[in-house]
Formats: sequence, structure tokens, C-alpha cells
Amino acid sequence: MIQAKKELQNLRVIAKHNKFEFRIFGFSDKPCYEQLFQMKSHLGSTTDITVQDYFKLKKINLEMPHLLCLDVGKENSPCYLPIELCNMVSPQRYKTALSSQQRATFVEKSRLEAKRLMEIVADAIKSDGYVDDPLLSLAGIKIEKQLIRICGHVLSAPTLVVGNGEECIPNEGRWNYNNKMLLNPVRIEHWAVVNFSTDCNMNWIIQRIIDLGRSKGIFMKFPATMVEEDNKVVKYSPAKRVEWMLNKVTKKAPIPPEFLLCLLPERKNCDIYGNGRGREKLYMRWASQCIAPSSNTTDQFFINVLLKINAKLGGLNCKVAFKNDYMIPAITETPTLILGMDVSHGPPGRADVPSVAAVVGSRCWPLLSQYRASIRIQPQKAEMINSLFTPLYNGNDGGMICELLQDFYETSQQRKPSQIIIFRDGVGESQFSQVLSVELNQIIKAFTAMGWDHRPKFTVIVAQKKHHTKFTKADLPENLAHGKHSSA
Repeated sequence: MIQAKKELQNLRVIAKHNKFEFRIFGFSDKPCYEQLFQMKSHLGSTTDITVQDYFKLKKINLEMPHLLCLDVGKENSPCYLPIELCNMVSPQRYKTALSSQQRATFVEKSRLEAKRLMEIVADAIKSDGYVDDPLLSLAGIKIEKQLIRICGHVLSAPTLVVGNGEECIPNEGRWNYNNKMLLNPVRIEHWAVVNFSTDCNMNWIIQRIIDLGRSKGIFMKFPATMVEEDNKVVKYSPAKRVEWMLNKVTKKAPIPPEFLLCLLPERKNCDIYGNGRGREKLYMRWASQCIAPSSNTTDQFFINVLLKINAKLGGLNCKVAFKNDYMIPAITETPTLILGMDVSHGPPGRADVPSVAAVVGSRCWPLLSQYRASIRIQPQKAEMINSLFTPLYNGNDGGMICELLQDFYETSQQRKPSQIIIFRDGVGESQFSQVLSVELNQIIKAFTAMGWDHRPKFTVIVAQKKHHTKFTKADLPENLAHGKHSSA
């Protein structure tokens, strides 16, 4: 019922008996023949009456009085409508999160080949008469009949160095770690596994991770603690389910685990992973990795998980091979801190899921392959990060940037960054000024609070993926090669 309320809340329905339109708030506690409400008479008095009896007075006999009612009122003033007397208003925008299968189908149906896309654009220009439109001509706007041609070149991808000094060369924009060792694999002596009601072979998953981890150089013992979720706990809220599981691990583990592997029943829409409070409890206690295994889980999936585990526990998967062709003097010769910043939001229609701000900072300069992460929970749908600089009562700074600056200083031979490059993702053009006035200002304050006697050079780069510009090859309409670059 909780899931049904999440799916239907705020959707519009129209009543069959009076043609009025309502918005769904929730469901009644009891079926129509038991649900009572106070009916006012024309004299002003009130009488308790069931929903079924009320509609009998209106000469409407309910065929399914055993069903719950839709609550189309407000939080403190419910208004009940029998489900059988309601029709869904169509069409309506679907505001909740899509499932993994729905997303895959949506992308597949909306994706067009480059050649077909060019044909659609050419036909639209010809049929809609944009070229000869008099209003566009008066405004001085001219639309060409042919697509514009620009020059570009392909940037060569950097080569990575993995374990045993072996080079990893990308193929079609991807680096493949199959049959390769990690550069600096970790050793995991004590770890635990928790299963949030996932229907899977937990022992097989653990053994597969251990075997593949050792093939990459990660030594993992069999976990000393494995906890299965109790059936009665499944009904709890996500935050309470996580808290119950963590308490079980704490009591059962002979030694505090270095790492916690969480098995989830769903990949994208699981309340355990999406719930902000539950996720915060996991992060605050131990390093953790959540996975949603399926019946056809491949070794490549487990290898990708092991790459994340190794990085989270302080290992190093690879590093950039700085050959003469790939040297970046502006970064490798000057102490440079690279920051990456983004905010992830909960799915549409989920008011209980806060936003999560994350900032990663490079460490061990001049190495560019190792980063430390700092995360904070912030108000829902807030895009600007408000915890980069957080002055405390004792005069110290408890913000995210202070953590990353201190870590850079300690891992880079006590060097202070002379320049800071900031990659900001997830902001539109209307928010560029806010990035400078709000976020960059916080970063400058955090740097000043460190007490260092200089101010570095700041460079802010905004990464935008949501745009309407499409590129294809001029001679052969197909997708561009990986690394294609154009300054037009």
C-alpha cells in the first residue's frame, strides 16, 4: 500500500458521478463499507456515516465496497471517493522514477541513427518553410538549407599504467581490465556482508568476488560476518532497516569490519540505497559498496565492483602514463588541486529523499589518478552546494573543501596548491553566476581559513551534457570517433 501511494500521489482523477476533477493524496484506512466520516446536514449538525451509506443516499450503489477509498482531500481534512467511481485523467505527465527496463526501452526508442536524424532535419526545413518565412527575414534571421560543416580533430586517449608496469591502451573509448592486475591493490582482512532480502546465492557471490579480487591482486579473506535481514524488519522504514542491520553487524562481528558489502533487491529504485538517512548511516559507520546481483550477473560486473572497492579502501587501480606526448606542464610542474563537484537528486515525486552533494579532490600530486571524496546531505533539489565552507563554533572549518585541502597537503609532501581547477557538473547556463558567487566564494573562504599565506589561481570548468547540438561525419553520416574535438 505504501508503494501504491507513492505511485499514485498527486495524480489527477475525475469522478464519474459529478465529473469533478480531484488530485490523489492517499488512501483511506478502511474499506468503503467501514470508513466513517462526518456528514453535515442542512441544519448544521454532523452525523457519522460510512462512505457506502453516503452514496446510497445519493442513489449510487457501490459494486465493490470492500475496496479502499481514494483520499482526494488534504492532510488534515480527508475527502473520500470510492475507487470504482474514479477515472484517471489522461494524458498526465509521469513524474516518478522509471524502472531500469523502462529507461532502457525509452532510450532505445528515442535513439536515431545519424543518417536518419539528418534526413528528418532536412525534411523539416523543406516542409515547414523556414527558409522563406517573412517574419524570420524581417528579424534578420536566415536559415541555411544544408547542415553546417566545421573542422575538428581527434584527441588521442591517454595510456594507463596498471599492475606490474603493464600499459592499458583504450579500445573504442574504453579501458579493459581483463587479465590485468591493479596498480596498488589493497588487502582486506575483516569485512562483512549484509543481505537486504535479496533472492540470491550469497555464498556464490562472495566466493566469486574473492576469486576475481585475487586475480586482480586484491587479497580478501572470507567474510567473518554475514547477516540476513529478518522478515519482520522488511516492513520498517528504509532508515530503520539500515540501522537494524548495522546494529546486527556490530553485535555479531568479532572485529569491526573494514568494509561492508550490501546486497540490494533492486538496482536503481531500491529504497535502501535511495533513502538519504539510510545512506548517511552507512557512510558514517564503515566503507561500503552496494550491489544488486541478478541471476545473470557476469564476471565483468564483479570486476567493476572490485575497482570501486579498491579505490574506496585507499588502493590505486591505475595511473596515467606521462610520456612526452601526454605531459601537461601547467599541472605537473605546478602544485595543482583538481576538484570535481556535483549534486545528485532523488527521483521525481519522492519528497522524502534529500539531495546529496559530492566533491572529489586530487591527492598525491603530481599524480592525477587518485582522489578523495567528501559528501554531505543537503536540502532536497538544492543544486548549489552549501557545505563547501562550514565555520564551527570553535573557529575551525568543518566544510568539504577543508577536508580535501588538508588531504592534498598531507599527501603531496606538504605542498600547498598554487592553482585549483574546478570541474562543476549539473548546472545550466542560468546558474553560472551562482557557481561563481556562491560556490567559488565558499572555496576561497575555505582556503583563507587554512591560514596559508597565498591565494591560488582558480579555474572553473562547467561540464554540460544536456544540449541539442548533434555532430556526425561529413562524408559518411555516422557517429564520431571517441575523443573528437571541435572549438567551433
